[in-house]
Amino acid sequence: MIDVHCHLENGDYDKDRDSVIEDCKKELKAVVTSCAHPKDFDLTMKLVEKYKNFVFCTCSIHPIYIKDFFQKKNNFFSLLRQNKDKIIGIGETGLDYYWIKEQEWREKQKELFREHIYLAKELNKPMVIHVRESYEDCIEILEEENVKRVDLHMFGSRSLLNKIKERDWSVSMNAIVLKSKNHKKIMRDMPLDRIMLETDAPWLAPEGGRNDSLTIKTVAQKIAEIKKLSYDEVWKTCGQNAVDFFNLPITL
Repeated sequence: MIDVHCHLENGDYDKDRDSVIEDCKKELKAVVTSCAHPKDFDLTMKLVEKYKNFVFCTCSIHPIYIKDFFQKKNNFFSLLRQNKDKIIGIGETGLDYYWIKEQEWREKQKELFREHIYLAKELNKPMVIHVRESYEDCIEILEEENVKRVDLHMFGSRSLLNKIKERDWSVSMNAIVLKSKNHKKIMRDMPLDRIMLETDAPWLAPEGGRNDSLTIKTVAQKIAEIKKLSYDEVWKTCGQNAVDFFNLPITL
């Protein structure tokens, strides 16, 4: 019912972005686009305004852009403060050790991550977390900073799942669950009231090619199968989880 993580600002949608959103409006209650690069901020704000109460946004500097924006982050953070009423969350932020190999830049990632946490607390916004090959460090920082409202986007560490559940953090899952045994087990073991649906569109299309937010239906079907629940229960519960987590001004 709500795709909590996609990238409508991505260039893959430049030719037909409006028609894609209109198609989504026919079947979904809302989509949350993740603006993870400062160059995409203006377009993201235009989409939020044009599709008010359907397109919502989270914003941050993605950890893979650490080398480009570490020295320029304050300007972007000021922009987020100025537009705080148009933003429902901070993210996707976190740590990415797959693309960033140098230890000095990994340390700067940690510093930038903590600054995003401070900003989220200042603005009273939930956080959407990107974590890739950095699970222990990422969770450790979230615990040290005592972050309460956390959505772990496409989370993949079963060994840390108990910590996630103990903290009452959420996990949003996309079509990777169709193929990954690891992510299937994570969905099996996560309480339904802590699961949200996402696509990470335009990536991760189940059949290849460009993805869009409507594929959360396929994700919901797989989660229902894994958890031996009805599709309707998963669909409705995950939608309500999204409304509650982001404090969305919509009724399901």
